[in-house]
Amino acid sequence: MANFVDRIEEYAGRVLEPAALETDRTAVPAQTIDDLAQLGALNHLAPAEYGGAGLGTADDRRVHEIIAGACFNTWLVWAQHAPLVGRLAASPTPSTGALAERVLRGRILLGAGISDVRRFPEHYIAATRTPKGWVFDGTISWVSGWGLNEALTVSAVEASTNTVVTALVPVSSRTRGEPLRLGAVTGSRTERVRLDAIDVPEEDVLGTQDLDAWRRADIGTASDARPHHFGLALRVLKELKSASDPQARAVAASWIPRIARLRADAYSLADEAAAAGGGSYRIDERLALKVASGEALGTLTRALLAARSGHGISGDDTAQLHARNALFVLVQGQSAAVRSAQLSFYSSLGDPS
Repeated sequence: MANFVDRIEEYAGRVLEPAALETDRTAVPAQTIDDLAQLGALNHLAPAEYGGAGLGTADDRRVHEIIAGACFNTWLVWAQHAPLVGRLAASPTPSTGALAERVLRGRILLGAGISDVRRFPEHYIAATRTPKGWVFDGTISWVSGWGLNEALTVSAVEASTNTVVTALVPVSSRTRGEPLRLGAVTGSRTERVRLDAIDVPEEDVLGTQDLDAWRRADIGTASDARPHHFGLALRVLKELKSASDPQARAVAASWIPRIARLRADAYSLADEAAAAGGGSYRIDERLALKVASGEALGTLTRALLAARSGHGISGDDTAQLHARNALFVLVQGQSAAVRSAQLSFYSSLGDPS
């Protein structure tokens, strides 16, 4: 699907990248979502019968890299939506609802509210069984793209049976957002969203699973270094490489092979884990790669700031934008296992004396 990827790359370079600073200051515009829909990026993982591109893993990763490198705010909004289309398309028991049909055809943008399951039982969206489906009630910690989403993918927990229920929930007067004051991805329209006892019909349920099974699957989702890490890294390397300072260009030259190795190792190990059924397969190696990728981003963005000197922290310079995005990457999709691996790494850097 080279033509599809090429079109995304052309659009990202022409529209997203030049506007990235302004997008961070304001918000991802609705026009961007319309553009992505026209390009087919809202259902690129759907099969041809739904008008999708049916993209494979390698091309999908490349699309994530391109969008994340061009405008991280846009990537975050889009990335809440895109994988869920793939999940819908691959489901052995597909949803029969009209919402799912619109998602598969790329006609609406989804927000995501699935990570609160990680915090069960301290905080979670409650699922209560009804004769016709479920009722979801609670507060989603954060949803990106709020105001652009027409529906959410929500994972809730039925506490008496430890059952995780994932379903599509329309945005309505009973889904109320509260803006979050973030220090990074400030244009991502990220809000805390209250679900007020929303009825979820069975036709909008994407699946149910045991909490332990959900957590095993989440290990794989959260523990790998992912394409947006490398998309952001490649963007920073590009800016270092084009710097007037020869030392900045030397930083780029020394780090390009390192990022290429991390990227190849991360993707190879993720593919191997997927083939083995995911879960905790070679989990320590996968976590180590994720930590190394985060540290690489921190180093590269600091190098770009140093190269730009005082101007690098001004609001009209991309160096500070990339540095803040790198900080966000440290906590985005962070599970307890990821946090433990990160803190263990930082502890090992201390002076043992």
